[in-house]
Amino acid sequence: MSEDEHEDAENEIEAINSIYGENTLKRAPDVAPGVYLLAIPQKDVTLRLSIPNQYPNVSLQITAVESVGSATRKGYGTRVLNIAREIVQKVFTPGQVCVFDLLQDLEQRLDQESATDDEQHANPSYASDDEQSPPDKLSDQIDAPNETATPPQWTLSATVTEKKSVFIARACAIQSTSEAQVAMTHLLSTDKRASKATHNISAYRIRTLVNGHEVTYQDGDDDGEDAAGGRLLKLMQMMDVWNVLVVVSRWYGGVKLGPARFGIINAVARDALVAGGFSKDPQPHR
Repeated sequence: MSEDEHEDAENEIEAINSIYGENTLKRAPDVAPGVYLLAIPQKDVTLRLSIPNQYPNVSLQITAVESVGSATRKGYGTRVLNIAREIVQKVFTPGQVCVFDLLQDLEQRLDQESATDDEQHANPSYASDDEQSPPDKLSDQIDAPNETATPPQWTLSATVTEKKSVFIARACAIQSTSEAQVAMTHLLSTDKRASKATHNISAYRIRTLVNGHEVTYQDGDDDGEDAAGGRLLKLMQMMDVWNVLVVVSRWYGGVKLGPARFGIINAVARDALVAGGFSKDPQPHR
């Protein structure tokens, strides 16, 4: 494994664990180098991975089911293993790390199968209430600020500097998508430093009542930092935070950080969420 490839693999481990929780992806104990254990979040299944020296130029392999929970139905671990192998074949691109894409797609597939099993018990008259279409990206809806609106109350994270790139996150309470848009507009219109950031990655989650029924909205915006918005939203889901907008500003320092940037983005976002009282747990739940 070259120095760059080794760094990519180490950065991916750090990024995955920063999003899903400590020890989601870890080296298998007492075995040959290159063998890792991947705990599938909220599924009580752990898979064994073989990550070759040439990764990410050569694909990882999912070799076996390491363990399943005692309450897991018979055959479920094998089903997870087969789906995971299919996903790796689909998402792997030489030169690009792929564990996050694997986890995201696997979670979606397993949730879809679970939803199908329960669908016959759902009330069809309310089926669409929990699947509201999110508005367009916040960064595409920046208009002049409303001078009569109450300015958002941001909680800021500590500033992190890595290889001349600077990261800072801020979080504020919101109750609707329109409030998220107003907060983003106000930030970029009144904070010159934020407006000049290379990327303002954002995500929000909202839970409210409409005609007596619970409706949820959630979305993430990369703002040019590929895949960062989705990862930020995933962190919020794992932390189970609601009615909050998170914005991570990055000023690029001229040196590419690779997957390590996702770990930093999520670390400062978690810092802001905990500091603002949106989550009492500094680590996301698995």
